[in-house]
Amino acid sequence: MVKTICAQIKEYKWATITTPVFMLLEVAMETIIPLLMASIIDDGVNKGDTHHIYVMGIWMIFAALFALICGCLGAKYGSKASMGLGKNLRKAMFRNIQTYSFANIDKFSTAGLVTRMTTDVTNIQNAFMMILRMAMRAPASIICAMAMSFFISPQLATIYLIAVILLGGFLIFISTKAMKYFEKAFEKYDELNESVQENVSAIRVVKAYVRENYEKKRFSKAAENIYKVFTKAESLVVCNTPLMQFTVYACILLISWLGAHMVVGNELSTGDLMALLTYCMNILMNLMMLSMVFVMISLSLASARRICEVLNEESTLHNPDDPIMDVPDGSIKFDHVSFRYSKSSETPILSDINLEIRSGETIGIIGGTGSSKSSLVNLISRLYDAGSGSVIVGGHDVREYDMDTLRNQVAVVLQQNVLFSGSILDNLRWGDKDATDEQCIEACKMACADEFIETFPDKYDTHIEQGGTNVSGGQKQRLCIARALLKKPKVLILDDSTSAVDTATDAKIRASFAKAIPGTTKLIIAQRISSVMDADKIIVMNNGCVDGFDTHENLLKNNKIYREVYDAQTNGGGDFDEGGAA
Repeated sequence: MVKTICAQIKEYKWATITTPVFMLLEVAMETIIPLLMASIIDDGVNKGDTHHIYVMGIWMIFAALFALICGCLGAKYGSKASMGLGKNLRKAMFRNIQTYSFANIDKFSTAGLVTRMTTDVTNIQNAFMMILRMAMRAPASIICAMAMSFFISPQLATIYLIAVILLGGFLIFISTKAMKYFEKAFEKYDELNESVQENVSAIRVVKAYVRENYEKKRFSKAAENIYKVFTKAESLVVCNTPLMQFTVYACILLISWLGAHMVVGNELSTGDLMALLTYCMNILMNLMMLSMVFVMISLSLASARRICEVLNEESTLHNPDDPIMDVPDGSIKFDHVSFRYSKSSETPILSDINLEIRSGETIGIIGGTGSSKSSLVNLISRLYDAGSGSVIVGGHDVREYDMDTLRNQVAVVLQQNVLFSGSILDNLRWGDKDATDEQCIEACKMACADEFIETFPDKYDTHIEQGGTNVSGGQKQRLCIARALLKKPKVLILDDSTSAVDTATDAKIRASFAKAIPGTTKLIIAQRISSVMDADKIIVMNNGCVDGFDTHENLLKNNKIYREVYDAQTNGGGDFDEGGAA
């Protein structure tokens, strides 16, 4: 875990190394100052040597200034190193997330990933800053002050040693107990972020169903859970302060009492007693700082584990050693394909699928909810890998292709259409970043999107809000289809992506496909038989199996499910889940 986190220091190694060096130099100066003070009292004030007072005073000023400069430089480079580590951690996590397959993404919740890249990284930053500065400064200061105390008076220095041992043991005990609560706290953060994310992204639904009070209660519950866990953790951590203060004052009283007797008995000089009191405060204050470091490290360990989970997660999909960099055509073949989302699942999602589709064909896919239509097409662009059997595109197993090459030639318009903040042209150029305005307009005409775009005041420069919240569902679907068409793919998959489009527009889109992209293999998933009845062939899915694969006319004659659904839809409506699809 430490190795994984430290690997992200990278270009900030110099700042990481110099910060503790400056901290140690600051400690050295702070250790010298009490000795100079003792010399002023014993050899200057007591002996009436004004010259000695001036000389030692000047040395004290230089030592204090040098300590100040070292402290400032330590703070500067410590901030640079810790902020740099945070930046690199976020970049590394984001880069690794981009390599995830759908199976990897399913493992982490969106809210959990957001928490890891925000709250968890911030905790690591703060802890790293504390480690570079306080974790180096405090132990060094304690050791130096303890050594000087034993040099001056071993008898009185023993008091410090006993206090340090007792407090150190108590701090370890507290940190261990608090750690358990901190680990639970971040799980609660995930729940809080999930509540906020869902509420904001679905605010229209919340208001439409007047569920504001429910959402408030849900958020309050998540916030209350975090409050309770952190209260338990902090109730332990807060014990540090009173115990530390009690120890500080007890040591001062003991040293003052015993030291006064030793001064009277000429066993100790007044200056040495002052130096010992200064070292006492130095030791115990730095021990308090060390306790804060322990708490911060305890807090960050839970964050570090969660970050390492994301960084160390390897994609379940990998490019072959010598990948094929060109997809010859849009032919597709499923050869005894079976698939499970999880290896532990008893029942496969897809069972022994055998299909053969020629390049340029239009294939309809229909089936009831849960019949694995989307799972079937997800294997074509290798969003998932088949558990057994082979998915062959262009005459080659999809696992033989470079994944970027394959996905550039297999355009998918998913069920959940997503648009990004920016202009319409910006969104369209996700399909082809170098597409001209004319190419974008042509793609929109094929997708029947130009009809509504031309009604906007800014036309193709119209700004799209995040998620496409300022356009309707049907408009969003047509923009996503146009975006996919700009890829000029060999295979185009429309995963129920015209469900929000009226029947007439749906027919126009299909007609434009037949005319404009005749060489592209088109797979159209739909609930309406009218959307697929003109296809070359239609796949009927039922419970993860292919129940039928033929033309519309032949399926009407030979496939019971297809015929019952067709009758239900042509005799007054209904979708595939009604009228015999089960």
